[in-house]
This record gives sequence, structure tokens and C-alpha cells, in this order.
Amino acid sequence: MSTVARRSRSEVLHEIEASGVVAVIRVRDPELVQGVVDALLAGGVRALEITMTVPRAVELIAQIAPKLPPEFLLGAGTVIDAQTARQVIDAGARFIVSPVFKREVIDVCRERDVVSAPGCFTPTEILAAWEAGADVVKVFPATALGPGYVKDVLAPLPQVKLMPTGGVTKENAGDWIKAGAVALGVGTSMVDAKAVADRRFGVVTENARHFIDAVKQARETAKPKD
Repeated sequence: MSTVARRSRSEVLHEIEASGVVAVIRVRDPELVQGVVDALLAGGVRALEITMTVPRAVELIAQIAPKLPPEFLLGAGTVIDAQTARQVIDAGARFIVSPVFKREVIDVCRERDVVSAPGCFTPTEILAAWEAGADVVKVFPATALGPGYVKDVLAPLPQVKLMPTGGVTKENAGDWIKAGAVALGVGTSMVDAKAVADRRFGVVTENARHFIDAVKQARETAKPKD
């Protein structure tokens, strides 16, 4: 089990919302993951999600989690069953992201005081996941939906915290925040696969800075005027 100092679920949730960006790390070569992590941290990203599609993902989480400065969060993505949820939490993951809504995963997260973000597509799924105890609902795949969908869902369900993932780009990042998203899940638009394969990690850092700045600017714009 990881010896990483554990913050409470509410503290981790607050940090994710404050940052506004969760970087989704999905690379084929596990040897490149540390370089990606370092590049994202240099770009100002504080919440990092290593997906279970990365070879040796649980092992990598266990290796990376103790090395991260305390202000950064490491999570696990593509978690679709309770057993995997327990494994990644033991390895040091402080938030769990899923592509689908599985109540058993949420239950494990609640038991272990870890943030859960199940993936949902329809308003019915979103509300069901929220009522089951989700801390944030990942709107996925958001590619076909657009920021207007988030605004429309929040009109009758303002209590729900939404994090669109898939289809979040440099061009529309601010629009999702203005529509009411509490955070953005960003994968290939930030962690450029070709740049990573070529070990041009500076590209990842620049992408990360862009998304962090876009969220900040969108929030400033959305603030009520005095």
C-alpha cells in the first residue's frame, strides 16, 4: 500500500475544481509516462490521471505518487470495476475516473474517501451517478455534445458538478468553463501522442500552459461585474 500522505475526498475535490484541468495520460510506452508527468507539472497542471490502458498502470501510479510534491494530485482513469479501484487507491491514486457509471466503483471510492468521477452521457445517467455519490460527473464522450450541452443540463440540475472529457480542445476550453463545467478532462489535445513519442515534452508543457490559462481567463470573464 502507498505511503503517500492522503488528503480527504473533499480536499482533493476542492483542488481539482480550483485547478480546473485534469490531464489524461494515455500513452503506449510506459517508459514515457514520467517524462509526460514532468512536462505537465512544468506547465502548471496539478491533477494527473493515468489510465488503465497504459501498460503497467498500477505499478506506475505506485512509483510516481510518492515522488509528487504535495500540491499535486495523481489519479487513475478507465477504472471500470471495484477490484481495480481498490488496487489503484492502494497504489496512491487520490481520484478515480471511469468512462462509464459503475455504482460499485463509486461505492469503493466512498468507502476509501477518494474522489469518484464516473462517465455519463445522458441527463438520466448524470443524475443517477450523482445520487449514487459521485463527486464529479465526467460528461463522456463530450466530442459530439459541445459546451451548450453542459449549460442545458445544469439548468434543471444546478447541483451537479460536470467535467467534460473528449472533445475539449485549445479552441473551446474556455467555452466549457463558461457553460458551467467545474473542470476539464483533457487528453490528446494536451498530451500530444506524436510529440511524446518523439520525446518533445516541451510541446506538452506548452499545451498544458494553454489550457490552464484558458480556464483562468474563462473564469475571470464569467465573474459577475460589480
